[in-house]
Amino acid sequence: MKPAVSGLTSLYLVVLLSMLSSARAQNADINMLRSINLHRNKSLDGAMNDISGSVYPITVAVPVAELIAGYAGDNKQMKINGWQTIAGLGANTIIVVGLKYTVNRKCPYNTYPDLDPYKRENDPSFPSGHTSSAFCTATSLSICFPKWYVIAPGYAWALATGYSRMHLGEHYPTDVLVGAAIGAGSAWLAYKGNQWLQKKKRENHDSHD
Repeated sequence: MKPAVSGLTSLYLVVLLSMLSSARAQNADINMLRSINLHRNKSLDGAMNDISGSVYPITVAVPVAELIAGYAGDNKQMKINGWQTIAGLGANTIIVVGLKYTVNRKCPYNTYPDLDPYKRENDPSFPSGHTSSAFCTATSLSICFPKWYVIAPGYAWALATGYSRMHLGEHYPTDVLVGAAIGAGSAWLAYKGNQWLQKKKRENHDSHD
């Protein structure tokens, strides 16, 4: 076989395998969502909707409470925690919104009409903004207050949020998984950035002593 022909054949096989792999992943994605959404206990719909609805109020309340406690009590660490949480949520929002409108994935019920969504939304599906915000908040709290009684309920709430998005038929499992990763990663990025900033401030302070 001539090299050019061999190269084209190899390229064709790679593209074909990639397409098959993507198709299998998409099938697994929708099959899992169908299993969760179509076989759900509808008596839990209200509770699941409340969990989803709690995300944005909580993500606002957490840094606001940290900042109020910090400035009212002149607590430097609480001030740092508040601004660090805001930075993480800001990074999370930028990444999520950018991906939503770059990928522009339709909500699952628009592609698969057999699904039974609790309600219909117009935003792109990938990634899940509710899940990313919940995991960003839970991770920020876990970093700022590394106690089991903060970490356990924080992540339990974030996991429940992710599940609620699938239960209600709003998101694919991959939307939720990627959202969780972005949220946790944004909080961690803000933490590392804050560590770097505090180190620079100490170095500058020491250099002027």
